[in-house]
Amino acid sequence: MMNRRQLVIAGPAGLLLASTRTAFAQAHYPSRPVNIVVSFPPGGDTDALARVFAEKLSTRLGQPVVVDNKTGASGTIGNAFVAKAAPDGHTLLFTPNTMATAPLVLKPGTGAVYDPVKDFTPVFLAGTQSLFLVVNAATGIRSMKDFLAAVQAGKVANYATPGTGSPMHILGEMFNGAAGVKLAQVPYRGSGPAIVDLVAGHITAMYTTLGPVAQYLAKGQLVNIAVADPQRSPLQPAVPTLAEVGVKGVEVGAWQGFMGPRGMPDAVVKLLNGHLNEIIRMPDVAERMKALALIPAGGEPAALSRLVADHNSRFGKVIKEAGIVVE
Repeated sequence: MMNRRQLVIAGPAGLLLASTRTAFAQAHYPSRPVNIVVSFPPGGDTDALARVFAEKLSTRLGQPVVVDNKTGASGTIGNAFVAKAAPDGHTLLFTPNTMATAPLVLKPGTGAVYDPVKDFTPVFLAGTQSLFLVVNAATGIRSMKDFLAAVQAGKVANYATPGTGSPMHILGEMFNGAAGVKLAQVPYRGSGPAIVDLVAGHITAMYTTLGPVAQYLAKGQLVNIAVADPQRSPLQPAVPTLAEVGVKGVEVGAWQGFMGPRGMPDAVVKLLNGHLNEIIRMPDVAERMKALALIPAGGEPAALSRLVADHNSRFGKVIKEAGIVVE
């Protein structure tokens, strides 16, 4: 055990060593291009926002920052790729909270394996989003009453999501239980392909964030009938909550954030977190996030760490109780 004199000597030395390591990491990172993996295809808000951050980070880091879409198996392929990458900060994951739940609903062997809590280093919580139930306007559905009547009449039998195990999928199954219906999930490889089919009328309903469907709502091609938040969204104040229209106890939101492989150096995490906190305060980035219906978050990596653990635990319980397992 060190005595008081040794502590006095060791204290400043330890601080100096930590400071030296931070300075070294900041001076030598990145030493090559940085890849931001997005586990879903272009066309959704995750990919769109990742490209905004990539451009800004490239300028600040002095190296190319490239978005790499690695899709499939509800995002688990891209997520697992990052989990297994070298933890040096040159491979990052920009992801929605699907990463925290997708492994829980896939049968062994149907998706890539990773632990959402243990296999990643949280870097930055970019923003939070509300989830909505949106329908094709050509159906004539304009309210939850209309929607449930269409379900009872057999005119609506399923709903689209951007992937199995996504927050939208969890919301869909919770809605089924609370509303007493049995709509089947139709999973897509991201929001983009699902919205194409929704607008074309190949599918009637979809659980989604607002950004990817905003233009179609504005044109009257889609109708927004409910939000899965405790209160109405300030971005769509005329849209009632699920609780308001009689579907109680169903509240599911989404978030977007940066993760790295487990074991990333603290200095690199701190450097990236600092840049990203400054980037979301830039006026043009704030406008882009608003257009994507993202409420900026920011803060320390611990904020994202808490959300990953909470979603994995809370929705894991929902998945188990509802018996949500997908081949």
